[in-house]
Amino acid sequence: MHRTSNIETKNRRAAFDYELLETLTAGIVLTGTEIKAIREGKASLADSYCFFANGELWVKNMNIAAYRFGSCNNHSAKRDRKLLLQRRELQKLMRKTKEKGFALIATRLFINEKGRAKLEVALARGKKSYDKRESIKEKDLRRELQRSS
Repeated sequence: MHRTSNIETKNRRAAFDYELLETLTAGIVLTGTEIKAIREGKASLADSYCFFANGELWVKNMNIAAYRFGSCNNHSAKRDRKLLLQRRELQKLMRKTKEKGFALIATRLFINEKGRAKLEVALARGKKSYDKRESIKEKDLRRELQRSS
């Protein structure tokens, strides 16, 4: 029984503020009310980022709103959540993020075909303001070309 899911939350600012170099898909450790809230589409990745603590990867500022049918067992909305990756992937990311200018940004939250919540994490380098202006120009140019054709 494979079900297809259309639940997907994107971090739209990530591609604008950062140059995304490499992406990985990680599992997330969630509680029962958190996965139910994600399935309702009550998650936000705005301002979320990843960090290492004790050799483990965590996501910070990922907002999952409280589940409406959750009672006293409801979760806190902005708690840090552990990400699941293989050890060699974790070590590779840890080496890269120690270099100056690199960060790990949460770019996409989705439910896979097995019904599990996954988070797409990107190794990113911050863009300068002139890079952002260049991105805006390219986007405007693409929009004009679509209108004319």
